[in-house]
Amino acid sequence: MTQSIPTAGHRALTLAVSLWAASLLGGCGLSSITSGLGSGIMGGDSASSETSAVSEAKLLAAAQAGEGGLPSGGIEVAAGCPRFTTWPRENFITIYEPGRVGDGMAVVHRGEITKTARECTIEPGRVTVRYGFSGRILLGPKGRPGTITLPVSVFVTDDKRTRLTTDKMTVDVNVSLENPIGYFSAVRTVTFDISEGSRPGDYQVFVAFDRTVPGAG
Repeated sequence: MTQSIPTAGHRALTLAVSLWAASLLGGCGLSSITSGLGSGIMGGDSASSETSAVSEAKLLAAAQAGEGGLPSGGIEVAAGCPRFTTWPRENFITIYEPGRVGDGMAVVHRGEITKTARECTIEPGRVTVRYGFSGRILLGPKGRPGTITLPVSVFVTDDKRTRLTTDKMTVDVNVSLENPIGYFSAVRTVTFDISEGSRPGDYQVFVAFDRTVPGAG
């Protein structure tokens, strides 16, 4: 006998499928990447405050709230502080069943980075950036409940987009049929040297999903 999904779980799964379908139609996942935590992080002073404003808890809350809008601080380089944002078109990743990449009905799950934030400390010849990002993972029509792990890369570039350093990590989210949307957040610190004659604002820090995993599209 086939056991039916409970009504609440069915409604939740339907919501998740609707969300990933809307994202696919949009082509680039969510339309905005923002700190969601106020101008003090994305557009404030270059030196970090005594109590860090970039925290996993705040970023996770921002992702769960689904706050939208892209303030000017998210686009412009703050005074002397390197910008932190997603690598172009790499704020989302969709995993398909083997041999069915691009088939909307073969989606296993989809990851989206929806919020970013950073603050930094500038010293002679060196910059330390405390960065954070958060987002969500949604089950697709072929998704299965359990823990989903997706690889992420964070890298620093100079004014010529040459990569200077790369940090690889994973994000893990537990999803179920009753709760097919899970949220993640991560906060790390990177320190790098700046060349003589350059400014800290000439450098950028990017986050991106790693698309080398099987079934990625």
